[in-house]
Amino acid sequence: MTVNDDVLLVHGGTPLEGEIRVRGAKNLVPKAMVAALLGSGPSRLRNVPDIRDVRVVRGLLQLHGVTVRPGEEPGELVMDPTHVESANVADIDAHAGSSRIPILFCGPLLHRLGHAFIPGLGGCDIGGRPIDFHFDVLRQFGATIEKRADGQYLEAPQRLRGTKIRLPYPSVGATEQVLLTAVLAEGVTELSNAAVEPEIEDLICVLQKMGAIIAMDTDRTIRITGVDKLGGYTHRALPDRLEAASWASAALATNGNIYVHGAQQRSMMTFLNTYRKVGGAFEIDDEGIRFWHPGGQLKSIALETDVHPGFQTDWQQPLVVALTQATGLSIIHETVYESRLGFTSALNQMGAHIQLYRECLGGSDCRFGQRNFLHSAVVSGPTRLQGADLVIPDLRGGFSYLIAALAAEGTSRVHGIELINRGYENFMEKLMELGAKVELPGKALG
Repeated sequence: MTVNDDVLLVHGGTPLEGEIRVRGAKNLVPKAMVAALLGSGPSRLRNVPDIRDVRVVRGLLQLHGVTVRPGEEPGELVMDPTHVESANVADIDAHAGSSRIPILFCGPLLHRLGHAFIPGLGGCDIGGRPIDFHFDVLRQFGATIEKRADGQYLEAPQRLRGTKIRLPYPSVGATEQVLLTAVLAEGVTELSNAAVEPEIEDLICVLQKMGAIIAMDTDRTIRITGVDKLGGYTHRALPDRLEAASWASAALATNGNIYVHGAQQRSMMTFLNTYRKVGGAFEIDDEGIRFWHPGGQLKSIALETDVHPGFQTDWQQPLVVALTQATGLSIIHETVYESRLGFTSALNQMGAHIQLYRECLGGSDCRFGQRNFLHSAVVSGPTRLQGADLVIPDLRGGFSYLIAALAAEGTSRVHGIELINRGYENFMEKLMELGAKVELPGKALG
């Protein structure tokens, strides 16, 4: 992309109306691709979105000798790990900063090669996401880790062995790390306080198809009985519930009407309840969900994010834009990422009235309450939004800025739109299909 291609002019004030499609979940597909490393034969993954995280993992797999090719249907990948090999450190390092997925290669590479190299990691700047716990877990499995100038070098002198692990917080990434490592470890691994998001369950389905033995209890405990060998899998990834909710919030904020093909009720029930409380309307059928603004005033709410089955943190930022148009005071308590509300400063520049607080507002105390983080917000509305110059801070915040620009009066310049490609497939084309008035400087799009 050239510099100008990374800036989008958004002419606001037009309701988004039409139909779009969401494919496989960003929070599942790259992890299912990593899981293919564990197999003794080819794996076939369907419903794969064309997003940057997928391209990063595809490149990392190919660096390690995995053959990756398109399948018979659109959005299908076939991955053959028969000839897994060590990758050049410089080549791996070229991917550093692009994604946090490389940390999940540790377990599979230790099983296949006996060693692994992990460069520095990137990802969205939304708060602390320490990787030390990943390394602590791998040590418990029997790995040795050497810190080097360009990253971390890991070895497994003997076969990794099962262990008992209790997570201090039900982290999705840490749960994925344990699953991808434990399935081929010797003995039984017991993981307590695990994440149980739908994407975690789908990853477990992938691993079970490969031959893994994994049991989920109702108390967030997952037990993995290690096996000696895994095969390939054929799997259709579950749809991206986070992207679907982003478009739902866009419909609400712009007084629009969007049908999201692929959206599924079961994984979005908590969001749908909140959407209805705010005053949004939706209709569910076998192919997807239609979201729209039914007219009248939107209602203010009290909202607390939490791990699944609570209200997902990735749903929060797009919905906050819609809440700027709700009547009254909405209270937001963010309990997952301590810095996720930083994006609201740009909304205030556009005319929103959002005040941040260090206290836990509107809910129970959380792990950020005594740590001086601005993790609660009060949104006063409705307010008219005005076009502005916006610099995208992170993936969900970036899409939220797009929604705000589309809902605002006048024209906004949105900088850094390439970041949105990490998790939103063909979002420019989808905006066009919904009637958005957007253009790249020097190149009209609509």
